[in-house]
Amino acid sequence: MLLFGVTTIVRWVMGPSFISDHVDRIHLQLLIVGAAVGLLIAALIVSRPGRTSGGHINPAISLAMWRFGVFPGVSVVPYVLAQLIGSVLGVLLAGAVWGPAAKDPPVAYAVLQPGAGWTAAELFGAEAVSMGVIVYLVGFFLQAPRRAGLVPWLVGLLIGGAIALLGTTTGGSVNPARQFGPAVASRQSSFLWVYLLAPMVGALIAAFALDRVNKHRTVLTHRLCGTEEDGAPLKERG
Repeated sequence: MLLFGVTTIVRWVMGPSFISDHVDRIHLQLLIVGAAVGLLIAALIVSRPGRTSGGHINPAISLAMWRFGVFPGVSVVPYVLAQLIGSVLGVLLAGAVWGPAAKDPPVAYAVLQPGAGWTAAELFGAEAVSMGVIVYLVGFFLQAPRRAGLVPWLVGLLIGGAIALLGTTTGGSVNPARQFGPAVASRQSSFLWVYLLAPMVGALIAAFALDRVNKHRTVLTHRLCGTEEDGAPLKERG
């Protein structure tokens, strides 16, 4: 659903459409894409499927939750595989629905490329730092009951901001699954290893740093599902 939505948004904002005809400045287009994708991510996290699964939809987040000690290590690989498979299926569905407008340039299944002159090392650093900031802030918010409920909207804001601010430089992926499906469908695999690995490294470093700073705090991921640790609904506990 995420990648179908992302490809659809890019198709209508940056592909041939009445929107791109009237909004031809790339930074304004990226702002629209970032806002729409941010709202989509928040909606998916708070949806019933998102609340049931934890709403990760990002391999780096799954890895970070394992490092926080609130997600079983045995589930990381199945989650990552599901996220990558879903990425491919989402963009293929978007291609089937929207046809050449989604498949052909400039959309090309919403595949990302870094700005001209960017090296793999620079891209790796930027993607790792961006994901690290997101994971640190998400973990910080999840350590306090009053802040935990804001996390879906925080994630949407941070991802949307990354798209708007980094779209012309790194592409603003900060999600291995975000790039995997588009790269497979469009057969554009340059820098793919960076987009896959850098967010994972950034997430691990950020999770480690947060653990060192707040050793005695627990990450309250169950609150994203609307429950207490024992599974009781939050409303029953006041």
